[in-house]
Amino acid sequence: MILPKVRDPRFVTIRRGGTLTDSDHRLLALWAASCAEHVLELFESVRPGDPRPRAAIEHARAWVRGEVKMMQARAAGGHAMGAARDLRGAARHAAYAAGQAGAVAHVAAHELGAAAYAIKAARAAVPGEESAAAGQRECRWQREQLPDEIRELVLDDQRLRNEICWSVFDC
Repeated sequence: MILPKVRDPRFVTIRRGGTLTDSDHRLLALWAASCAEHVLELFESVRPGDPRPRAAIEHARAWVRGEVKMMQARAAGGHAMGAARDLRGAARHAAYAAGQAGAVAHVAAHELGAAAYAIKAARAAVPGEESAAAGQRECRWQREQLPDEIRELVLDDQRLRNEICWSVFDC
């Protein structure tokens, strides 16, 4: 479970009664897509002929540009998660990261799901004692990608949801 039981109004758009601006929603989607894309090779190396996770990332970006509707981005995210079902380890987590990125258009709070699954993918790709260090490197890389406009929002969200996100944001 990566979503809180009570929705944080900072991740609900203004037109739906929250405080999230459309521009910040788009930045969250772009950041989530970058997080997912950073580990996408872990999926594609196992399933090179399956385009669903890459398509979810592309749909997230296309939604930001106004080229696809929210429902199309969300559906692409669902298809990416479907690509993960029969997999294990890094490939599975990478596909889930892409699926979460696609879902940000629908629910902005999925941004942390994309990041958390990407960290899980990075951890799973490295055996043994190096796994935790790989996850911390991925977490730090993600934080370096955060636009200034949403940095504090995401860092606070990581702090608040770290426990329900498998404590992957301890970096």
